[in-house]
Amino acid sequence: MVDLQRDASTKDDSARQTAQTYAIRQEAKSISTPSFSRLLTFLFAAACGMAVATIYFAHPLLDNIANDFGMTHSSIGIVITVTQICYALGLFLLVPLGDLFNRRRLILAHMVLMVFALLGVGFSSSGVLLFVSLAVVGLLAVVTQTLVSYAASLTDATQRGSVVGFVTSGVVIGILLARSFAGIITDLAGWRSVYLVAAFLTLAISMFLYGKLPDDERKKERLSYLQLLRSTIALYAQERLLRIRSMLALLIFMAFSILWTSLVLPLHAAPFSLSHSAIGAFGLAGVAGAIAAARAGKLADRGFGQRTTGIALLLLLLSWWPIYSLDFSLWALAAGIILLDLAVQAVHVTNQSLIFSVRPEARSRITASYMIFYSIGSASGSIASTSMYGYAGWYGVCLLGASVSAAALLFWGLTLRESRHR
Repeated sequence: MVDLQRDASTKDDSARQTAQTYAIRQEAKSISTPSFSRLLTFLFAAACGMAVATIYFAHPLLDNIANDFGMTHSSIGIVITVTQICYALGLFLLVPLGDLFNRRRLILAHMVLMVFALLGVGFSSSGVLLFVSLAVVGLLAVVTQTLVSYAASLTDATQRGSVVGFVTSGVVIGILLARSFAGIITDLAGWRSVYLVAAFLTLAISMFLYGKLPDDERKKERLSYLQLLRSTIALYAQERLLRIRSMLALLIFMAFSILWTSLVLPLHAAPFSLSHSAIGAFGLAGVAGAIAAARAGKLADRGFGQRTTGIALLLLLLSWWPIYSLDFSLWALAAGIILLDLAVQAVHVTNQSLIFSVRPEARSRITASYMIFYSIGSASGSIASTSMYGYAGWYGVCLLGASVSAAALLFWGLTLRESRHR
């Protein structure tokens, strides 16, 4: 009797795997892979980088903005808060719309509206107009995630990880270079010019997207908007892989934010006393790591997603040792930054490659669900990092980052063991 049950269970597993393989093949046949050229891949990455950079421009400009509008330094921080809160709202309220509407039109509409919002910031004449414009910028910057999920839909299962990896690298590069870009432009022509130049670049990218972006020909979901939002939340209960990968996203981006939020504090203080431009140069080291990690998507395509995750999380933990060596060597710090960004991006790319294979018809909602945890991790990492630096200095920051990284590695190990025992 037991043998018969085992045989039935084996047959069920075999049938399930056959059905999944058939579904992947059918999806690959239904998509015109050649239409997603290298030029289009680069265009997607550039659009993602530009969109996400808009919510980070203000970080090095707070002093300039405060002086221009007569705000106190204690209250100007709300500029960052407003933008981040609206970005989180956009993840939940706007990104899932990609499962209801034509994503080509949705992306172009968001990009064009972003141009007007950036112009609103650049020409703002009052604090109210500034905050409203920045709020709209934060809300629309989630077009980045619509682009990523659309890129995943335009590629077959054998190439999805590679394409997602390259497009996602644009996001990380945009985050890392936003501060340097804003600082250089501000030195040349003032802080308002940062947003005016960004508006021009966004418009230029929008025009390229209009000419090159493939049409969205897939069958749309027939849901009301409220049903769409409910189903976004329900995905957490329905998809175990999404829950695991979302928690990993929360932990790795908490570690990422712990480093980048506090890094300016010891570098700007004695004995280093580095300028903002010099500090921004460390972002270039992070870019090198992010670019290298784009290959993680190819490994996920070949079935090495779990192995890539484990190795990357171990590197993330080890990266805090050279980062802690800041007092002894800036070169060691740069090496640690490369290692940390490589690890974070590798896990992030692998996460997205895996979750996009779960529910092809709900990729926009899956993206929204996943990225909400990313936002939670980033925000909590920033708050914890500055608090820890004030309490225990750079040693405390590194200890906190290493602890979060160790927790991520432990969590992955436990879930991997549980999966094998299932």
